[in-house]
Amino acid sequence: MASNEATKKMDLTRGSSRGSSTPTPPRQTPPVRPTPKRTSPLEFIQQVRDEGRKVTWPSRKETTITTVMVFIMVVAASLFFTVVDQALRYLVGVILGV
Repeated sequence: MASNEATKKMDLTRGSSRGSSTPTPPRQTPPVRPTPKRTSPLEFIQQVRDEGRKVTWPSRKETTITTVMVFIMVVAASLFFTVVDQALRYLVGVILGV
């Protein structure tokens, strides 16, 4: 359980009874990472092209089907929210007697 600064100071003055009586060992320092090798702009562009060749691109048919499905879902969601909104508007009007 974490404690705030005032609690920490009080624990130091009266001797902390929290946790184990053995002190915790000091933390190990993380290993030093070697600096990464810098790449030239030309080498970077070559790497990007190589990665682009590895991508599995969708066919025109897959893209068309996916696009149509997105439009269908947008229309379905907009109709759903329109119906719910109108139903809530009607109910609020009935409750408030407007």
